[in-house]
Amino acid sequence: MMYRKLGCKPAETRINQPRLSGLRIMGRRAPARLVRDHIDPDPLMLANDQIGDCTSVGIANHLRATAALADYQIDVSTGDAVRFYSESTGYNPANPDSDQGGVEVDVLGIAGRDGYHLDHGAYYPLWGTIDPQDRNAIALVVAGMGCAYLGVQLAVADQTPGVWDTDRSGDNTPGSWGGHCLLLWDYTGLADDDQVTLLTWGTKQKATWRWVRSRIMEAHGLIWPQMILPSGLYPTGPDIDRLRADNAAFLAGAVAQ
Repeated sequence: MMYRKLGCKPAETRINQPRLSGLRIMGRRAPARLVRDHIDPDPLMLANDQIGDCTSVGIANHLRATAALADYQIDVSTGDAVRFYSESTGYNPANPDSDQGGVEVDVLGIAGRDGYHLDHGAYYPLWGTIDPQDRNAIALVVAGMGCAYLGVQLAVADQTPGVWDTDRSGDNTPGSWGGHCLLLWDYTGLADDDQVTLLTWGTKQKATWRWVRSRIMEAHGLIWPQMILPSGLYPTGPDIDRLRADNAAFLAGAVAQ
């Protein structure tokens, strides 16, 4: 039996929170389908079967997915993920009661300010938020930035194996299981019945867009300035400058508060 922990607190909004809506790439129409069956993002569990470190694991697996798209891979250890979970949420392995999960925008802000540290160095993401109900925007983030970093409200019905949808047996009330952070990796189309691939708990989980619309509470795009994706939708030039400036303004405000 595979154990699965949650750990994403309810979505929150911060002053000067970076947003992607002003970027040039976000004005485009997303690819009608994006199937990546030939690429293995190789998501890792990274202790999310034992503690609620999904917000940290999501960042680690985003790094790995980005590397996979460029035909290489980045080593991330469980210790790396747990360490950043502690740095970004106050989790103390010696105190189980401190395992309370994280707020995605705060976790992303700390990663951008302090870096996500691995044995071979630190990675500093630039990030921005999108409307979680804007399917085209989510698809653009997946196509251009590798994955979408999502916060979802899982239902008890999502605990059983199979494709996640909204009409499965059991309680389908969003949040009846709890909040979770995961990545959206690819999609077969953009209709409600089309399927997406989610990266979570060290595996690929299929779901429908209808399910995503029902469960999602927040969505963010990340890029790694130290890495470049081979995609015509990857932010460049003015988009990078804008994103960098917005992240700097957010961090300056966070420090001042």
